[in-house]
Amino acid sequence: FEFPSVVEAVNCAVEVQKLMAERNAEVADDRKMLYRIGVNLGDVMVDGDDIFGDGVNVAARLQEIAETGGIAISDIVRGQVHDKLDVAFADDGAHAVKNIAQPVHVWRWPAHVRLSSATATSVDDKPLPLPDKPSIAVLPFDNLSGDPQQEYFADGIAEDIITALSKFRWFFVIARNSSFTYKSKSMDVKQVAQELGVRYVLEGSVRKASNRVRISGQLIDATTGNHIWAERYDRDLEDIFVLQDEITTAIVGAVEPELAGAERERAKEKPSQSMGAWDLYHRGMWHLLRRSSREDGAEARRHFEKAVELDPGFGAAHAGLGHIHLYFALSGWTESRDTALAEAMQAARRALEIDEKDAFAHYVLGRVHTIRGESENALAEIEKALDLNPNFAIAFYALGFALIWAGRSAEAIPHLDQAMRQSPNDPLRFGFEMMKGVALFATGHLLEAVAWQSKACRHPNSDFWPNLWLAEGLTALDRMPEARAALAVALEKQPGLSVTAVEKMLQTMHPNLLNEFLDALRKAGLPE
Repeated sequence: FEFPSVVEAVNCAVEVQKLMAERNAEVADDRKMLYRIGVNLGDVMVDGDDIFGDGVNVAARLQEIAETGGIAISDIVRGQVHDKLDVAFADDGAHAVKNIAQPVHVWRWPAHVRLSSATATSVDDKPLPLPDKPSIAVLPFDNLSGDPQQEYFADGIAEDIITALSKFRWFFVIARNSSFTYKSKSMDVKQVAQELGVRYVLEGSVRKASNRVRISGQLIDATTGNHIWAERYDRDLEDIFVLQDEITTAIVGAVEPELAGAERERAKEKPSQSMGAWDLYHRGMWHLLRRSSREDGAEARRHFEKAVELDPGFGAAHAGLGHIHLYFALSGWTESRDTALAEAMQAARRALEIDEKDAFAHYVLGRVHTIRGESENALAEIEKALDLNPNFAIAFYALGFALIWAGRSAEAIPHLDQAMRQSPNDPLRFGFEMMKGVALFATGHLLEAVAWQSKACRHPNSDFWPNLWLAEGLTALDRMPEARAALAVALEKQPGLSVTAVEKMLQTMHPNLLNEFLDALRKAGLPE
């Protein structure tokens, strides 16, 4: 839409989102309508009913960046409206966006609770040093098929290469969730490498037509900009898993030739030979990692269940199914938390019956044991996952989480730091930061804890939990207006929250931590 006034545009956007929030609160889940809105100020060209131009392109990218139910505006828009509208926008910094030469400075609404500058503890990111072993980031492969439905196929190829590389203990591999934040963005490889703290970057493309696939890849030494390896593979899709091994072997030989002899020691996965199940698994993972709504969770579960039905011996599909059952239990999206946890455990155990070396299945099983209060079993399973895959960022997070749950918060902090180092741009980073805040609070570092919780709240995909933990920290500091504001945001994200509901979800947490948390929430005003 084109508006004659930027103030009118922003005011309209805010009113639309407020009205949709009121409507969605009154309708069933399958009738909810969720929008993202981007607003930019610039010249546009009109052709009949169409408008186009650089200003429109930036607005389109802002819409993609915006949180579901929220608004993203450019810096020039914020400069025009900040003193003309009673609307607060949060500074989200510069974003590199596809097909736009310069980074776009983004401001978001709703603006989450932030610390005052007088008391905030600095947790600014610092440049990441290169690890002391070969380090690599695999960027999402470009889909050149001309079919948006094949995005999952290109994503799956890159993800499988990451998984295969991660089995080598002598590689430092950036987690999938961080490298995939660069999807659809035009970025300088050197900048990507500096942001992720790696020496090598792999990028490529996939072109799929009928039952043929062409995969092109190139490996770049980001410290010099030199291309050290490039190859193109044309294969029938029946050869896809052989092709994956060929690409991985080529990368290993290019990055560290002396390690080529160690290839024989590699523990190779035995993925499903059914392309139908493979496709379904990767579609399920796409929805699971988005998990921006209950509908995404349901779609992930449906795809995993179909993959298992088509190929009962495909262990990864069982592990994926276990993970989504676990997430339903953690999100309160199920009538019976215990039933969801039992289903998650059953699926993870089935995956391990198929492949005992499946690190993802050990991770899922460890998380289930954690939430069930079985800390000894939880730690054993998560540590097994890290033995199998030492680059498994969310397993470091799970280890820190399990230690906190068991009342060993001081031990948790280095594992949470490692999770953030291993996956510095993870879409789930808010969880890493949130749990570090919990651990810091438990060890008496209140200001640092509040700083980390506030940082976790500012992520556009964060759920209600960081705001609850922030309310606890602010209450402990006797900053009650801010604590009540944090609690209000949590209630906006998860209507119907109560002390009883929180206690039920956290019932197996260490009693000292749980009781202190519940008392703080009562003091901040959470209803019983």
